[in-house]
Amino acid sequence: MISKSDVKYIQSLSHKKFRDEAGEFVVEGVKMFEELMENMPGSIQRIFATTDWIQRHNKKGAIPVSLHEVEEFELKKISSLSTPNDVLAVVKKPIFAATEIDYTGLVLVLDGIQDPGNLGTIVRTCDWFGVSDLVCSMHTADVFNPKVVQASMGSIMRVRTHYMDLISFFKANTFKTVYAAVMDGININTIKLTKPSILVIGNESKGVGAELTPFITTKITIPRSGMAESLNAAVAASILVSRVTS
Repeated sequence: MISKSDVKYIQSLSHKKFRDEAGEFVVEGVKMFEELMENMPGSIQRIFATTDWIQRHNKKGAIPVSLHEVEEFELKKISSLSTPNDVLAVVKKPIFAATEIDYTGLVLVLDGIQDPGNLGTIVRTCDWFGVSDLVCSMHTADVFNPKVVQASMGSIMRVRTHYMDLISFFKANTFKTVYAAVMDGININTIKLTKPSILVIGNESKGVGAELTPFITTKITIPRSGMAESLNAAVAASILVSRVTS
């Protein structure tokens, strides 16, 4: 049985304001929970799960935190998924210091990516290609948004995401190579993209902000062969990260 106060609290975590105030977010689903147990077990605060899931996974008290048994209809009340998936966890948000950023490889910088699905996919791309740090402008979507968490497929637990003012970020650091994805840049098939470097991906509709232009050393573009007006930001990021890290 889940209390009304728990329902209200978990529902509130769908909003950034309350996630920031509480320092917690929600992870849902069997696969996501497995990722959580493998990568961030100490961050789990509470678990809400169906009887069937508990019987299959909590043998001999294997779950070391507060575990609440709930009915399927109760899980629906607190789930952000169209079809709730057996288990939901309330998790403490990780905090990463700017001093942890690894500049020896590629650092991906996002300037105003607002679509949660795009952000989650980009985080997953970073994880796939071994990019350990993602730097986001303050007006980029929240990485702990439920839609971002789901789209990342667990990668938010391995990629360090930092939110900061990008002008201050660039002023505080001197980078030899800063690539920026733009429509009129150098064809990536004509140059060798190298690391260590910074790669900037801009807003889905506005692109990279003009205020970042002074810090960019090389503007690059993915050549178009067909008639589409533009590439999805997450797709573009995936192609460019692949090229830099290969």
